[in-house]
Amino acid sequence: MKLVVTGGLGFIGSNFIRQVVDDDSFSKVVNIDALHYGSDPRNLAELHGNARYEFIRGDIANPGFVRRHVRSADAVVNFAAESHVDRSIAGPAPFVRSNIIGAYNVLEAVRENGVGMLIQVSTDEVYGSAEAGEAFDEGSMLNPSNPYAATKASAEALAMSYHKTYGTRTVVTRCSNNFGPYQFPEKLIPKTIIRALKGMKVPVYGKGVQSRSWIYVLDHVEALKRVLLKGRPGEVYNIAAWSEMTNRDLVERVLSLMGKDGDLIENVEDRPGHDRRYSIDASKIRRDLGWRPKHEFDEALRETVDWYLNNRSWWRPLATRSALHEAPWKLRRG
Repeated sequence: MKLVVTGGLGFIGSNFIRQVVDDDSFSKVVNIDALHYGSDPRNLAELHGNARYEFIRGDIANPGFVRRHVRSADAVVNFAAESHVDRSIAGPAPFVRSNIIGAYNVLEAVRENGVGMLIQVSTDEVYGSAEAGEAFDEGSMLNPSNPYAATKASAEALAMSYHKTYGTRTVVTRCSNNFGPYQFPEKLIPKTIIRALKGMKVPVYGKGVQSRSWIYVLDHVEALKRVLLKGRPGEVYNIAAWSEMTNRDLVERVLSLMGKDGDLIENVEDRPGHDRRYSIDASKIRRDLGWRPKHEFDEALRETVDWYLNNRSWWRPLATRSALHEAPWKLRRG
């Protein structure tokens, strides 16, 4: 199977490619990435010269480019997206361009070329905030609260419409919050690690009571691989590992692993439209595809902290560029 991956130099995409490139189920993996914000060629530097891997620089917002490079694919996994909620609040336009127009171009290329499968990688944020004790399943109503989530929900709707209207073999996956190696420094866990190392305050929105479910990125990409090989076209699969906690609790765990105390935590102004709780039910993928997360949360978090401590040369230039901003949306609005 020849696999085309879009956005494969980002956090989840690069971990996915690293997982599948030597799998005999795939004859070749072609990675299309525009090298926009959040992508880093160093994420897959070890694959240079690997005959089963090819990198092509290009933007999925360019329909001709996408059509040309998807033509010979057996399957496509679309990771390419703008993904930071704060940045979507500051300026939604890039999110509409990449997450909606780009997804449309990928769908058109898949339809026109009769590609065997497309996985549209999405997020649990499309459901909006969950009440206490509530967990959304794949049939729950979508209620996105911010421009990022709204654009991902739009891409999902397009993908499902192509399956129903044209018979395009599309699958949507919705995953909870990821963590692990190669995650961009503006995200909560790497930001906490890096700021703590620098002796800087760690900003937590509001009182830090927002609750999130966390999954180690290697468990997520293993689930995607299972969906790619065994998933049914026209289906949606939630992916989660049931590691739910408040943002403050998470930051305190990271600081504890680093030998730091909670005095570094600084409560800051909450962002607009901040969902209180995300929670999804992943029973379907466990039941239908036999997937289970393999990594225990505390051990995976320790491995993640160790990775950032041992790979400072990877994150230093990125941390400088992103400036570890407290809230990118505030910078644009002010």
